[in-house]
Amino acid sequence: MSKEFEIAREFEVDATPQEVWEAITNGSGAYLWPMDPPEPRVGGAAAFGSTVTAYEPPHHLVVRSEDVGFPVQSVNQLEHVIEPRDGGRRAWVRYVHSGIFTDDWDNQYDGASRHTDFYLHTLREYLVHFAPRPVTFAQLNGPEAAQAPDAFDAVGRALGLPDDLAEGAKAGVRGPGGRTLEAVVDYRNPYFIGLRTDDALVRFFGRNHWGAPVGISIHDFAPDADAEANERAWQGWLDGVFSQP
Repeated sequence: MSKEFEIAREFEVDATPQEVWEAITNGSGAYLWPMDPPEPRVGGAAAFGSTVTAYEPPHHLVVRSEDVGFPVQSVNQLEHVIEPRDGGRRAWVRYVHSGIFTDDWDNQYDGASRHTDFYLHTLREYLVHFAPRPVTFAQLNGPEAAQAPDAFDAVGRALGLPDDLAEGAKAGVRGPGGRTLEAVVDYRNPYFIGLRTDDALVRFFGRNHWGAPVGISIHDFAPDADAEANERAWQGWLDGVFSQP
């Protein structure tokens, strides 16, 4: 049964409105995934076949699609409103994701809402710690076993994160090849884990909660970053987590 949805968030960040605008239009790979930037005009083309319906840099951007291409969604709209704070040294952002889910409404809404919080947090981490460094992006998904109800618990254990480790704490994390990564655990709940190293944001997605495999994305800001090497390393790590007896 089709039903409209709206997911609205507001936040402030230690970045200028122009820096936020640059991230959401040209730097999506730094916090989300790489996408073609929207054409800089109303009526222009945007990612995934959407159309620009508002374009007022660096304050207002709306893109909308009425042919999403997913069986559970028919309309999708993303809106960013950006205002200056503290004389333009900081920015206030309002983000609204709206549209129509055509099936499995509760599950789709829950997944979209929780992913929104994680992606917007990652945007802030990028703006505060890495902007305007260029990014090398990689993403991967776990094997079929990574869809199990307790799959994301296994990821936390494999990383070596104590159950009581709080957000913002530093930790030596067990990464690919048995290497220890010194990282800040910048985000953690039963659905997502975010790690911030000196040169990267590594994000873990507990998509098993919504019927899909656990996934990882790597936003690497090192000058010599290698997307294929990152993908191979973390794919091997993730496959290893779920190959244990």
